[in-house]
Amino acid sequence: MIPRLAVIGVGLIGGSLARALKRAQVVGEVVGCGRNVEQLERAVALGVIDRYTDDPAAAVAGADMVVVGTPVSAMRAVFGAIRDHLAPHAVLTDVGSAKGCVVADAEAVFGTLPERFVPGHPVAGTEKSGVEASFAELFERRRVILTPHVESAAEAVDRVRAMWQATGAEVVEMGIRHHDEVLAATSHLPHVLAYTVVDTLASMDDRAEIFRFAAGGFRDFTRISSSDPAMWRDICLANRECLVEVIDEYIGTLTRLREALARGDERTVFETFRRAKHARDNFYRE
Repeated sequence: MIPRLAVIGVGLIGGSLARALKRAQVVGEVVGCGRNVEQLERAVALGVIDRYTDDPAAAVAGADMVVVGTPVSAMRAVFGAIRDHLAPHAVLTDVGSAKGCVVADAEAVFGTLPERFVPGHPVAGTEKSGVEASFAELFERRRVILTPHVESAAEAVDRVRAMWQATGAEVVEMGIRHHDEVLAATSHLPHVLAYTVVDTLASMDDRAEIFRFAAGGFRDFTRISSSDPAMWRDICLANRECLVEVIDEYIGTLTRLREALARGDERTVFETFRRAKHARDNFYRE
């Protein structure tokens, strides 16, 4: 049971977490915090949070669990605002899609990483944003990655794990650097591809015809390019070292395929597609 939960950043993820914990009846009071008072009022009206404040220090006062759900670019400022106001027993965690930058920001603000700080990342979401897009089932059968640092207290890790398990999520642990490498390949790169494909086609002279006759596969592939561009700008820049490495790998593969197409190399084209199909079918058995 979490007697008082503070959620700083009541959007899709923060709002869905609050909804899921309320549904599971494992949370008492939920205090929301953010800069948009209208959105916070809407969150109260929807029953997502019980009360709100636009002051992070006030939001965390007396909280047992503090979840920072802001964009990764805002986390250092949040850590600075709450540093001297966390209760001694409070556990601090986050939902950032990149972990190295979050840990670096926490270390810069706190001096040393707090033992009750447990970085986390729910690998879940939609192309929608805002508290009105939140729903309690978002994390069911989805993975949440915890990246505890060497000073993280075992009891704090257990409490964050239990919180996410109450939402129906599968909780795993991973090293901070390894997390950023894996997510660069499996999440950040696909978003980059979706954005750049749509941007490329939108700049072509016959773009109206292209989008008019786009089939379902195009719609499915590019759905994530409807995600919040500011949020994904921040994520990609925050994890740019790992992301640039995987983009370079992809460019190499794409270049080899382009050259095979240009010379009419049926075997290379087929083998590229065959390997991809085999890998995809092997990992996602339906």
